[in-house]
Amino acid sequence: MLYLIGLGLNLDGISAYGLETARRCKKIYLENYTVDFPYSFQELEDFIGKKITALSRERVEDLSLIDEAEKMDVALLIYGSPLTATTHITLIQEAKASGIKCKVIYSASILDAVAETGLQLYKFGKITSIPKHEAESFIETVKENEKIGAHSLILVDIGMDFQDALASLEKAAANHKVKLEKLVICQSLGTKNSKIFYKSLDELSNLTGVRKPYCIIIPGKLHFVESEFLESL
Repeated sequence: MLYLIGLGLNLDGISAYGLETARRCKKIYLENYTVDFPYSFQELEDFIGKKITALSRERVEDLSLIDEAEKMDVALLIYGSPLTATTHITLIQEAKASGIKCKVIYSASILDAVAETGLQLYKFGKITSIPKHEAESFIETVKENEKIGAHSLILVDIGMDFQDALASLEKAAANHKVKLEKLVICQSLGTKNSKIFYKSLDELSNLTGVRKPYCIIIPGKLHFVESEFLESL
């Protein structure tokens, strides 16, 4: 059987059910290519109490996990909640097609945690991400959200420093005539290093030491309650 287990946002964010399940699996893997973890691999392995093997994107996508899950219980640990990446949906599809049982064990994700900003979740539009390379297609999603007054949640490619991401956002916004005013920066939500900043571009250009993982939110049309909460940060 194949288990897709969400780790949540902090080292102890995994559910009791997820932890119990992982510990009784014959093999435990970690998907570690979609986010900068707020803790080390060794800390996670010590917390789980069993050997964990880190997998590359290629190793997950070649679907060899399905073959292993035919013979034994296999766990794939995923930061946040398991189904926020399309690769994991593909695993479920392939497991079903192969007659292999697959169980998803959920946990908290950034999609839950951004509510801590005071922005209402139902007012978020499409999610996008800033890549390391200089592609600007992500800003088109921001423009779509802008048209309907929705907030834009922007995730950031693994390994990308905050000032580099901010520079990419500013450049893309200027090239596509998107006006950037005050932005929300969410640092390591759900951990002891959690911080939320609500600042102008000038203020953010001098912001140093933003810890990974982090995300950027471009607020859309604000309800007065949202506006009051942001200004209180």
